[in-house]
Amino acid sequence: MNIVFSRDSQVRGMDNTVANTKKYFGQFCSLLAAYTRKTARLRDKADQLVKQLIDFANSENPELRATMRGFAEDLAKVQDYRQAQVERLETKVVNPLKLYGAQIKQTRAEIKKFKRVQNREIKQLEKLEKLRQKSPWDRQMISQAETRVQRAAMDSSRTTLQLEETVDAFQRQKLKDLQTFFSNFVTIEMVFHAKALEVYSSAFQTLEKYDLERDLQDFRARMQGVYGHYNTQPLANTNPSPSVLQSLASQGTLQVQLCRANEDPEHPHANHGRFSLHDWGLRGQSAHCVCGQGGYLMLPGHSL
Repeated sequence: MNIVFSRDSQVRGMDNTVANTKKYFGQFCSLLAAYTRKTARLRDKADQLVKQLIDFANSENPELRATMRGFAEDLAKVQDYRQAQVERLETKVVNPLKLYGAQIKQTRAEIKKFKRVQNREIKQLEKLEKLRQKSPWDRQMISQAETRVQRAAMDSSRTTLQLEETVDAFQRQKLKDLQTFFSNFVTIEMVFHAKALEVYSSAFQTLEKYDLERDLQDFRARMQGVYGHYNTQPLANTNPSPSVLQSLASQGTLQVQLCRANEDPEHPHANHGRFSLHDWGLRGQSAHCVCGQGGYLMLPGHSL
């Protein structure tokens, strides 16, 4: 009987391990899914900001227009990196956690199977004890009961070994998967923030190069023209600044980037038209986009 109680204690420990995994892995899945959804909503809001920046730039003087267009272009690039971040979080982290529930369910089914075998052994033991108390002289019945107890004990012992192997393999896989899930999470975050930092640095330089005095000079000249006060003095420099020239070159690209900003902001997982970027992969390589359901962005060396 002591052996039975020892097995029961062992199985309770196994059951607690699986139940603990089910609880916390479920919480990880829910939180990381919410994290991914919020990242997608942040991407959508930034897309709206890009659209507003372009609308504002179109109503301003050439100098400020060029600066705002360059800034909006960099901000749009960050959102394409954020889109890739969302897709990779779903593929590498959230979806594998969702599928983990099936493995937990299978392991718990093995534990329940063992409990049924164990209960049969306990019932046979109880029958044997009652028979010894009621009919101690009936050696034939007692012998048959002892045989049934031995058979049930053998089944229980064999099932216990199988269960130990199953739970041990489950625990090993759980630890390995946990390491993989969060390693993928950290890698995805590092890649996004590293590339976003590069683009934000470019955006900062664009804003730093903005020539406020030139813009004011153009503004004052326009205002004097509007109110009829013409200044016969020529402007100090009538050549367009480098930022204006750069704006003309990037205008076509911005028209493509703004296409996704017009989509429904209430549906963060709606189709997003994504275009090729040259900054995500290895230097000198172009990232290739595939426009379709979900708007996946394929990255060199980072398969989704």
